[in-house]
Amino acid sequence: MHLARTFAAVFAAGALTLTGCAGDDLADDSASDPETSAAADKGSLTLAGQNFPEATLVASMYEQLLEDAGYTVETKLVDSRDAYMPTFPGDVDIVPEYVGGIVNFLNTQANGADAEPFEAGDGEQLASDGASLLEEAGIELLDLSPATDANAFFVTQEFSEAEGVTTLSDLEGQSVTLAAAPDCEGRLDCEGGLSDEYGIDVTEVLPLGYASDQTYQSVLDGESELGETSTTDGTLESQGLVILEDDKQIQPAQNLVPAVSADFLADNPDVADILNPLMAALTTEGLTELNGRMAVDRETAEDVAADFLSEQGLL
Repeated sequence: MHLARTFAAVFAAGALTLTGCAGDDLADDSASDPETSAAADKGSLTLAGQNFPEATLVASMYEQLLEDAGYTVETKLVDSRDAYMPTFPGDVDIVPEYVGGIVNFLNTQANGADAEPFEAGDGEQLASDGASLLEEAGIELLDLSPATDANAFFVTQEFSEAEGVTTLSDLEGQSVTLAAAPDCEGRLDCEGGLSDEYGIDVTEVLPLGYASDQTYQSVLDGESELGETSTTDGTLESQGLVILEDDKQIQPAQNLVPAVSADFLADNPDVADILNPLMAALTTEGLTELNGRMAVDRETAEDVAADFLSEQGLL
């Protein structure tokens, strides 16, 4: 999820799939409402991101806040970071990001796939470590949220108990099939780290998706022993699944953070005032609960986002 993707840039530019285009109502009402007219003058922006449930939720929060402030928002969600980064900044203005993900993506872009990754467990330190890369890319990070979400790997509760496995180190020397994101193979926070750092024999990576229904089912059915999800996955307990501890800490800090085009931010400095309060309101525990509402209770990302923003007094 969080590190460099390997799709071709040409595909990436074409793969951006429009999932939302809001703001028409604002434009329609502007003639009769002076306050709305003033707000609508803020113009348009493009918001991009990944389309796994948590990222969809946070993107909806951004979209609703920005629209409420008077921006017309075009939202494009895609399968991987690879698909939007070639157009960000540029055609894309704002992205809901994870600090370790974007810093390490830029690191591999600048220094090659074998570049030593940034591994700080502290988000502010990680942002500082990647400051020059961000500046060169024309990207600014707003306030980091205390909410953090790293990659995690799960097994069934039955497997954990039968094999005495509670940490990833407990799988050292064992052969496993891994159900994961399509770009997992070779990544240091995914198959590469499991193989090189933990000594796990990953015999096959099934590209079934990050925290997807197909990945859960593959592990539940015994097709895979190990599946990829996030540390804020609110569905695991209800499915009889458990996360294995990342005891060698191969995951860098992954605090949620808005990544904004430096040029766009210079022209629209109020974006920081709109999004930074959201970052302060989010917590890891709260994010896990919100994820559970979508996955277990089947609420939509838009409804969960709207409820949270209202409860926090942000809308």
